[in-house]
Amino acid sequence: MYAQYVARRFGMMLLVIVLAVSINFLLPRLMPGDPVEAQLNQLLATGGGGGDISAMVEAYRARFGLDQPLFAQYLSYWKAVFSLDLGVSLAAYPERVSHAILAGLPWTLGLLGFATLVSFVIGTWLGGLLGWPRTPRVTRVFGTGLILFSSVPYFLIGMVLLYLFAIVFRWFPAGGGMPFGQSVGFNWQTLTAIAWHGTLPAASIILAEIGAWALGMRGMMVSVLGEDYITLAEAKGLKPRRIFRWYGLRNALLPQLTKLAMTLGHIVSGAILVEVIFSYPGIGFRLYQAIQANDYFVIQGIVLLLSVSIAIAMFILDLAYPLIDPRITTGRD
Repeated sequence: MYAQYVARRFGMMLLVIVLAVSINFLLPRLMPGDPVEAQLNQLLATGGGGGDISAMVEAYRARFGLDQPLFAQYLSYWKAVFSLDLGVSLAAYPERVSHAILAGLPWTLGLLGFATLVSFVIGTWLGGLLGWPRTPRVTRVFGTGLILFSSVPYFLIGMVLLYLFAIVFRWFPAGGGMPFGQSVGFNWQTLTAIAWHGTLPAASIILAEIGAWALGMRGMMVSVLGEDYITLAEAKGLKPRRIFRWYGLRNALLPQLTKLAMTLGHIVSGAILVEVIFSYPGIGFRLYQAIQANDYFVIQGIVLLLSVSIAIAMFILDLAYPLIDPRITTGRD
Protein backbone atom coordinates (compact mmCIF):
# COMPACT_ATOMS: atom_id res chain seq x y z
CA MET A 1 0.00 0.00 0.00
CA TYR A 2 2.82 2.43 0.90
CA ALA A 3 4.69 1.64 -2.38
CA GLN A 4 1.57 2.47 -4.41
CA TYR A 5 1.16 5.68 -2.42
CA VAL A 6 4.77 6.71 -3.10
CA ALA A 7 4.45 5.83 -6.82
CA ARG A 8 1.30 7.97 -7.17
CA ARG A 9 2.90 10.93 -5.43
CA PHE A 10 6.09 10.60 -7.49
CA GLY A 11 4.05 10.52 -10.71
CA MET A 12 2.17 13.60 -9.56
CA MET A 13 5.46 15.39 -8.89
CA LEU A 14 6.75 14.55 -12.40
CA LEU A 15 3.49 15.77 -13.95
CA VAL A 16 3.72 19.07 -12.04
CA ILE A 17 7.35 19.55 -13.14
CA VAL A 18 6.52 18.82 -16.81
CA LEU A 19 3.62 21.30 -16.76
CA ALA A 20 5.71 23.90 -14.93
CA VAL A 21 8.59 23.63 -17.39
CA SER A 22 6.22 23.79 -20.39
CA ILE A 23 4.36 26.84 -19.04
CA ASN A 24 7.66 28.45 -18.09
CA PHE A 25 8.82 27.96 -21.69
CA LEU A 26 5.63 29.23 -23.35
CA LEU A 27 4.71 32.26 -21.25
CA PRO A 28 7.72 34.49 -22.13
CA ARG A 29 7.29 33.66 -25.81
CA LEU A 30 3.60 34.60 -25.74
CA MET A 31 4.36 38.00 -24.26
CA PRO A 32 4.30 40.98 -26.65
CA GLY A 33 7.60 42.50 -27.74
CA ASP A 34 11.07 41.14 -28.40
CA PRO A 35 13.32 40.97 -25.29
CA VAL A 36 16.52 40.98 -27.36
CA GLU A 37 15.46 44.07 -29.30
CA ALA A 38 14.36 45.76 -26.06
CA GLN A 39 17.75 45.09 -24.47
CA LEU A 40 19.67 46.38 -27.49
CA ASN A 41 17.50 49.51 -27.70
CA GLN A 42 18.17 50.12 -24.00
CA LEU A 43 21.90 49.64 -24.60
CA LEU A 44 21.88 52.08 -27.51
CA ALA A 45 19.87 54.62 -25.51
CA THR A 46 22.58 54.67 -22.84
CA GLY A 47 25.33 55.12 -25.42
CA GLY A 48 26.63 51.58 -25.00
CA GLY A 49 26.66 50.62 -28.68
CA GLY A 50 25.84 51.65 -32.21
CA GLY A 51 25.27 50.40 -35.75
CA ASP A 52 22.45 48.54 -37.46
CA ILE A 53 20.02 47.50 -34.72
CA SER A 54 18.20 45.00 -37.00
CA ALA A 55 21.40 43.09 -37.79
CA MET A 56 22.34 43.03 -34.10
CA VAL A 57 18.88 41.72 -33.17
CA GLU A 58 19.11 38.90 -35.71
CA ALA A 59 22.63 38.01 -34.55
CA TYR A 60 21.57 37.85 -30.92
CA ARG A 61 18.37 35.91 -31.73
CA ALA A 62 20.51 33.33 -33.53
CA ARG A 63 22.95 33.30 -30.61
CA PHE A 64 20.13 32.55 -28.14
CA GLY A 65 18.30 30.12 -30.49
CA LEU A 66 15.21 32.34 -30.79
CA ASP A 67 15.23 32.09 -34.61
CA GLN A 68 14.36 28.38 -34.51
CA PRO A 69 10.78 26.97 -34.82
CA LEU A 70 8.86 26.91 -31.55
CA PHE A 71 8.90 23.11 -31.18
CA ALA A 72 12.66 23.01 -31.82
CA GLN A 73 13.09 25.67 -29.14
CA TYR A 74 10.94 23.56 -26.80
CA LEU A 75 13.09 20.46 -27.31
CA SER A 76 16.26 22.52 -26.88
CA TYR A 77 14.82 23.98 -23.69
CA TRP A 78 14.19 20.53 -22.22
CA LYS A 79 17.73 19.48 -23.19
CA ALA A 80 19.07 22.62 -21.48
CA VAL A 81 17.00 21.92 -18.35
CA PHE A 82 18.38 18.39 -18.06
CA SER A 83 21.93 19.70 -18.49
CA LEU A 84 21.25 22.60 -16.04
CA ASP A 85 22.14 25.07 -18.80
CA LEU A 86 19.65 27.94 -18.38
CA GLY A 87 21.27 30.25 -20.91
CA VAL A 88 22.93 33.63 -20.48
CA SER A 89 21.74 36.90 -19.00
CA LEU A 90 20.60 39.49 -21.53
CA ALA A 91 21.31 42.37 -19.16
CA ALA A 92 24.67 41.12 -17.87
CA TYR A 93 25.97 39.26 -20.93
CA PRO A 94 27.96 36.95 -20.91
CA GLU A 95 27.08 36.00 -17.31
CA ARG A 96 25.32 32.64 -17.25
CA VAL A 97 21.89 32.40 -15.61
CA SER A 98 22.97 29.43 -13.50
CA HIS A 99 25.88 31.48 -12.15
CA ALA A 100 23.56 34.38 -11.28
CA ILE A 101 21.18 32.01 -9.46
CA LEU A 102 23.94 30.18 -7.60
CA ALA A 103 25.46 33.50 -6.50
CA GLY A 104 22.25 34.63 -4.79
CA LEU A 105 20.75 31.30 -3.71
CA PRO A 106 22.90 30.70 -0.56
CA TRP A 107 22.02 34.15 0.79
CA THR A 108 18.28 33.60 0.31
CA LEU A 109 18.29 30.05 1.63
CA GLY A 110 20.24 31.13 4.69
CA LEU A 111 18.09 34.17 5.48
CA LEU A 112 14.62 32.92 4.58
CA GLY A 113 15.27 29.32 5.61
CA PHE A 114 16.31 30.43 9.10
CA ALA A 115 13.50 33.00 9.43
CA THR A 116 10.80 30.62 8.16
CA LEU A 117 11.79 27.71 10.40
CA VAL A 118 12.14 29.93 13.49
CA SER A 119 8.76 31.58 12.89
CA PHE A 120 7.16 28.16 12.18
CA VAL A 121 8.44 26.60 15.42
CA ILE A 122 7.60 29.59 17.64
CA GLY A 123 4.27 30.35 15.94
CA THR A 124 3.09 26.73 15.93
CA TRP A 125 3.98 26.23 19.59
CA LEU A 126 2.39 29.56 20.52
CA GLY A 127 -0.80 28.76 18.58
CA GLY A 128 -1.05 25.41 20.29
CA LEU A 129 -0.76 27.09 23.70
CA LEU A 130 -3.37 29.71 22.81
CA GLY A 131 -5.83 26.99 21.81
CA TRP A 132 -5.18 24.92 24.94
CA PRO A 133 -7.66 25.74 27.74
CA ARG A 134 -5.09 25.24 30.55
CA THR A 135 -2.64 27.84 29.21
CA PRO A 136 -1.70 30.58 31.78
CA ARG A 137 -3.28 33.99 31.26
CA VAL A 138 0.07 35.78 30.86
CA THR A 139 0.94 33.54 27.89
CA ARG A 140 -2.37 34.40 26.21
CA VAL A 141 -1.75 38.15 26.60
CA PHE A 142 1.80 37.87 25.23
CA GLY A 143 0.68 35.63 22.33
CA THR A 144 -2.15 37.97 21.37
CA GLY A 145 0.37 40.81 21.18
CA LEU A 146 2.54 38.85 18.76
CA ILE A 147 -0.46 37.94 16.61
CA LEU A 148 -1.11 41.65 16.01
CA PHE A 149 2.07 41.72 13.90
CA SER A 150 0.49 39.25 11.42
CA SER A 151 -1.73 42.05 10.10
CA VAL A 152 1.32 44.17 9.20
CA PRO A 153 3.22 43.37 5.95
CA TYR A 154 6.78 42.26 6.63
CA PHE A 155 8.28 44.96 4.45
CA LEU A 156 6.62 47.63 6.64
CA ILE A 157 8.06 45.98 9.74
CA GLY A 158 11.41 45.90 7.93
CA MET A 159 11.24 49.64 7.19
CA VAL A 160 10.47 50.39 10.86
CA LEU A 161 13.34 48.18 12.06
CA LEU A 162 15.64 49.76 9.48
CA TYR A 163 14.79 53.27 10.67
CA LEU A 164 15.05 52.50 14.41
CA PHE A 165 18.01 50.14 14.65
CA ALA A 166 20.09 51.10 11.60
CA ILE A 167 19.50 54.86 11.28
CA VAL A 168 18.53 56.11 14.77
CA PHE A 169 20.46 53.78 17.10
CA ARG A 170 23.02 52.52 14.51
CA TRP A 171 23.13 49.07 16.10
CA PHE A 172 22.94 47.18 12.80
CA PRO A 173 24.00 47.91 9.19
CA ALA A 174 21.44 49.44 6.85
CA GLY A 175 22.03 47.03 3.98
CA GLY A 176 24.14 44.41 2.25
CA GLY A 177 25.10 40.90 3.25
CA MET A 178 28.71 41.63 4.30
CA PRO A 179 30.84 44.64 5.27
CA PHE A 180 32.10 46.46 2.18
CA GLY A 181 35.43 45.03 1.02
CA GLN A 182 35.31 41.91 3.20
CA SER A 183 35.52 38.63 1.30
CA VAL A 184 33.45 35.56 2.13
CA GLY A 185 35.29 32.70 3.80
CA PHE A 186 34.66 29.73 6.04
CA ASN A 187 35.69 31.39 9.30
CA TRP A 188 34.18 32.90 12.43
CA GLN A 189 34.60 36.48 11.18
CA THR A 190 32.48 35.76 8.11
CA LEU A 191 29.75 34.01 10.13
CA THR A 192 29.42 36.89 12.60
CA ALA A 193 29.39 39.44 9.77
CA ILE A 194 26.63 37.56 7.91
CA ALA A 195 24.59 37.17 11.12
CA TRP A 196 25.04 40.85 11.94
CA HIS A 197 23.84 41.97 8.48
CA GLY A 198 20.99 39.43 8.41
CA THR A 199 19.53 40.25 11.84
CA LEU A 200 17.14 43.02 10.76
CA PRO A 201 15.86 41.26 7.57
CA ALA A 202 15.34 38.02 9.51
CA ALA A 203 13.63 39.82 12.42
CA SER A 204 11.18 41.56 10.09
CA ILE A 205 10.13 38.22 8.54
CA ILE A 206 9.94 36.38 11.89
CA LEU A 207 7.82 39.07 13.57
CA ALA A 208 5.39 39.14 10.63
CA GLU A 209 5.11 35.35 10.25
CA ILE A 210 4.79 34.23 13.88
CA GLY A 211 1.24 35.56 14.16
CA ALA A 212 0.11 33.83 10.94
CA TRP A 213 1.50 30.46 12.09
CA ALA A 214 -0.05 30.95 15.56
CA LEU A 215 -3.50 31.81 14.18
CA GLY A 216 -3.61 28.70 11.97
CA MET A 217 -2.42 26.43 14.75
CA ARG A 218 -4.83 27.90 17.29
CA GLY A 219 -7.80 27.20 15.02
CA MET A 220 -6.75 23.60 14.44
CA MET A 221 -6.08 23.06 18.14
CA VAL A 222 -9.58 24.28 19.05
CA SER A 223 -11.10 21.91 16.47
CA VAL A 224 -9.24 18.81 17.72
CA LEU A 225 -10.17 19.50 21.36
CA GLY A 226 -13.66 18.21 20.63
CA GLU A 227 -12.45 14.90 19.16
CA ASP A 228 -13.17 11.60 20.87
CA TYR A 229 -9.50 10.69 21.36
CA ILE A 230 -9.00 13.82 23.49
CA THR A 231 -11.98 12.84 25.66
CA LEU A 232 -10.68 9.28 25.90
CA ALA A 233 -7.19 10.47 26.88
CA GLU A 234 -8.66 12.66 29.62
CA ALA A 235 -10.86 9.78 30.84
CA LYS A 236 -7.78 7.54 31.06
CA GLY A 237 -6.21 10.06 33.41
CA LEU A 238 -3.22 11.01 31.23
CA LYS A 239 -1.24 14.06 32.25
CA PRO A 240 -2.40 17.32 30.58
CA ARG A 241 1.11 17.96 29.19
CA ARG A 242 1.08 14.57 27.45
CA ILE A 243 -2.43 15.11 26.05
CA PHE A 244 -1.34 18.54 24.75
CA ARG A 245 1.78 17.24 23.00
CA TRP A 246 0.75 13.79 21.69
CA TYR A 247 -3.00 14.12 21.15
CA GLY A 248 -3.63 17.81 20.57
CA LEU A 249 -0.49 19.30 19.03
CA ARG A 250 0.35 16.28 16.89
CA ASN A 251 -3.09 15.97 15.29
CA ALA A 252 -3.40 19.70 14.70
CA LEU A 253 0.00 19.86 13.01
CA LEU A 254 -0.84 18.42 9.56
CA PRO A 255 -2.22 21.64 7.96
CA GLN A 256 0.75 23.53 9.39
CA LEU A 257 3.18 21.12 7.69
CA THR A 258 1.39 21.60 4.36
CA LYS A 259 1.75 25.34 4.70
CA LEU A 260 5.40 24.95 5.73
CA ALA A 261 6.19 22.92 2.60
CA MET A 262 4.54 25.51 0.36
CA THR A 263 6.31 28.32 2.22
CA LEU A 264 9.68 26.62 1.80
CA GLY A 265 8.88 26.11 -1.87
CA HIS A 266 8.21 29.83 -2.26
CA ILE A 267 11.27 30.70 -0.22
CA VAL A 268 13.23 31.84 -3.27
CA SER A 269 10.88 34.69 -4.07
CA GLY A 270 8.97 34.89 -0.80
CA ALA A 271 10.51 38.07 0.55
CA ILE A 272 11.66 40.03 -2.47
CA LEU A 273 10.70 43.34 -0.90
CA VAL A 274 12.68 42.57 2.26
CA GLU A 275 15.78 41.85 0.17
CA VAL A 276 15.17 45.03 -1.83
CA ILE A 277 14.70 47.19 1.30
CA PHE A 278 17.90 45.89 2.89
CA SER A 279 19.82 45.53 -0.43
CA TYR A 280 20.36 41.91 0.55
CA PRO A 281 22.24 40.00 -2.19
CA GLY A 282 19.73 37.13 -2.43
CA ILE A 283 17.85 35.53 -5.30
CA GLY A 284 14.78 37.70 -4.65
CA PHE A 285 16.80 40.87 -5.18
CA ARG A 286 18.27 39.30 -8.35
CA LEU A 287 14.74 38.54 -9.62
CA TYR A 288 13.71 42.13 -8.92
CA GLN A 289 16.68 43.40 -10.96
CA ALA A 290 15.88 40.97 -13.81
CA ILE A 291 12.23 42.11 -13.97
CA GLN A 292 13.32 45.74 -14.10
CA ALA A 293 15.78 44.99 -16.92
CA ASN A 294 13.43 42.65 -18.89
CA ASP A 295 16.11 39.99 -18.52
CA TYR A 296 13.71 37.17 -19.24
CA PHE A 297 16.28 34.35 -19.34
CA VAL A 298 17.10 35.11 -15.68
CA ILE A 299 13.38 35.47 -14.85
CA GLN A 300 12.72 32.17 -16.59
CA GLY A 301 15.51 30.42 -14.70
CA ILE A 302 14.39 31.69 -11.29
CA VAL A 303 10.73 30.84 -11.95
CA LEU A 304 11.78 27.35 -13.07
CA LEU A 305 13.79 26.92 -9.88
CA LEU A 306 10.77 28.08 -7.87
CA SER A 307 8.37 25.65 -9.62
CA VAL A 308 10.64 22.63 -9.25
CA SER A 309 11.39 23.43 -5.61
CA ILE A 310 7.65 23.60 -4.80
CA ALA A 311 7.02 20.25 -6.53
CA ILE A 312 9.91 18.57 -4.68
CA ALA A 313 8.89 20.11 -1.36
CA MET A 314 5.32 18.83 -1.75
CA PHE A 315 6.62 15.34 -2.66
CA ILE A 316 8.83 15.23 0.44
CA LEU A 317 5.88 16.38 2.52
CA ASP A 318 3.69 13.61 1.03
CA LEU A 319 6.34 11.09 2.11
CA ALA A 320 6.36 12.55 5.63
CA TYR A 321 2.57 12.59 6.06
CA PRO A 322 2.17 8.81 6.72
CA LEU A 323 4.75 9.04 9.50
CA ILE A 324 2.43 11.47 11.30
CA ASP A 325 -0.93 9.97 10.33
CA PRO A 326 -0.87 6.32 9.04
CA ARG A 327 -4.51 6.66 7.86
CA ILE A 328 -3.24 8.59 4.80
CA THR A 329 -1.67 5.53 3.14
CA THR A 330 -4.60 3.26 3.93
CA GLY A 331 -7.27 5.74 2.85
CA ARG A 332 -9.20 5.35 6.13
CA ASP A 333 -10.90 8.32 7.83
